[in-house]
Amino acid sequence: MDALDLPALKAQWVAVLDDLEVANRAAWLAMFDGRLMRVTDELVVLDFSDATKMAGTHTFERARRPLFLTALSDSIERVTGRRLAVEVVADTDVPHT
Repeated sequence: MDALDLPALKAQWVAVLDDLEVANRAAWLAMFDGRLMRVTDELVVLDFSDATKMAGTHTFERARRPLFLTALSDSIERVTGRRLAVEVVADTDVPHT
């Protein structure tokens, strides 16, 4: 099986989000505006920096709920065949170099 890198996951991301919407709409609402930041053999990191700048009620803190992280991980596995943990970060979490 080929490695699942960032470009490969980006190519399948719409399908992952579609699967998540069907499986757990609340998780989809919390996760849909996260941007893929990094993919390793074991982990997907979503960046919610833009979500924190938008006017409205969305907050990336909802995306940190363990149930939602697991739901997204499940959707990634169903679409890609790979089980990856999910981590969410925002602008304030990412060290600036």
